[in-house]
Amino acid sequence: MHAFLDSIGYSRWILQVLLVTPLVGMVLVVVSRSAWARVVALCVGLFEFVISLGLWWAFDPSNGGMQFVTRVDWLPQWGVSYYVGLDGLSIFMVLLSTAMMPLLVWGSWHQIDFKQRGFYALLLALKVGMIGVFVSLDLFLFYCFWELLLVPMYFIIGIWGSTRRLYASEKFFIYTFSGSLLMLVAIIAMVWTVGQGTGTYSFAYDYLLAHKDLLGDKAPWLFAAFALAFAVKVPVFPFHTWLPDAHGEAPTAGSVDLAVILLKMGTYGFLRFAVPFFTAFALSPTVSNVVVVLAVIGIVYGALVSMVQPDLKRVVAYSSVSHLGFVMLGIWAGTVQSVQGAIMVMIAHGISTGALFFLVGMLYERRHTRMIADFGGLARVAPLLAAAFTVTAFAAIGLPGLNGFIGEFLVLLGSFGRFPWATGFATTVVIFAAAYLLWAVQRVFFNRLSNPENEKVRDLNLRELAVMIPLIAAMVWMGIYPRPILRRTEAASIRYVETVRPHVPPAVLGVPGQTIEARR
Repeated sequence: MHAFLDSIGYSRWILQVLLVTPLVGMVLVVVSRSAWARVVALCVGLFEFVISLGLWWAFDPSNGGMQFVTRVDWLPQWGVSYYVGLDGLSIFMVLLSTAMMPLLVWGSWHQIDFKQRGFYALLLALKVGMIGVFVSLDLFLFYCFWELLLVPMYFIIGIWGSTRRLYASEKFFIYTFSGSLLMLVAIIAMVWTVGQGTGTYSFAYDYLLAHKDLLGDKAPWLFAAFALAFAVKVPVFPFHTWLPDAHGEAPTAGSVDLAVILLKMGTYGFLRFAVPFFTAFALSPTVSNVVVVLAVIGIVYGALVSMVQPDLKRVVAYSSVSHLGFVMLGIWAGTVQSVQGAIMVMIAHGISTGALFFLVGMLYERRHTRMIADFGGLARVAPLLAAAFTVTAFAAIGLPGLNGFIGEFLVLLGSFGRFPWATGFATTVVIFAAAYLLWAVQRVFFNRLSNPENEKVRDLNLRELAVMIPLIAAMVWMGIYPRPILRRTEAASIRYVETVRPHVPPAVLGVPGQTIEARR
């Protein structure tokens, strides 16, 4: 496979093709007949997923730097270039994006029954923005892709959402756009400040990172602007209030995209930009304590609020607030284990929470309600649906052998040395997660079948099985054999830790008896 990929110059063109293919797909969807829009979108999604699989073999796990790099001057008078690449922190976000596209189309096959061309065109536009965010190595290019995502998601929620869709879409847009504008100001200020000191004005990531010491006393303010934009997107408590409304009102495809990729953009932003650029301030004791306290509050708050939600979709939505708190804890601990754990939680959360949203959408298609009280005893009439939901819930709560366990274990292992009390407290929340998800599973699938309308609920069909089987297979594979993923994220995690190393206590940088040098 390596020889074949080298022979076709795969590493030189793959990122460009991944960015252009959805754009071409948008045009094809718009000019096609409405009834064919979903077929065209499915073919485009499958094509992009198949060609993206080559990244798995073409990626060099021993290289912690950027790979598949392409750089072309775009606006040279402003220091802007088309500059893209991938490393171990971003490759699985791109693979998740491409893998989800065909599943999103299959999952929306019957749910979207009007304005189909607009819906699938916007879904492809989302894909361009998602991939662009994770491959951009020029901050101007990164900001363009970051903002591009807002428009299609705004319309997907506002047009194809539920009853309160307009309120939810406006709230989503205002929250995320406000944070993003501050980040734009911070980017311009960074480029200007570094340019004043070096005489070269450039938006290139590595150039700004190499000259970050020139930011001086501006660093705290710039960090605050970046952090606010990313904290809203994660979302970190108390910037999370847009998330339950957006998830609750969005169509299934919108909720899945939010869970799988959009929420990860915030945590990825902290890993790639906010912490490496402003390390001294970001990892100072005061800021670290504030972030970790907010992360732990989010973990506990998300779990407790999930318990009392009457709407099954909101149970899953609030669980995201809880899970992503683990990612923030892992990033700020700054150890190889915690960073790898944070990446694993991001991947696992995308798969298992995406699957839960798919299943809630399938329930809604059958009963036109998401209220937990309206269900009960569905396991008797829809055993495959019940089994899929139960396995996915086990994965989401971090049961050993499934994907959620590995990431949370590594985060807790890597964070304990630096934040023992916060880590210990966060560990207890695993019990809450088990409580709210298993309680929901019991009430929906295993209580007495007392409502006659539930007796008519049909089981999963072949199309729905085609959506769920790959996701459940990924949960089991990651839980039993995570080594291939850990191997591809390790070098980049070590490189990240070496960047922040002077600001992390040496005693907590690695597992006792195993230094970073030894791991290399």
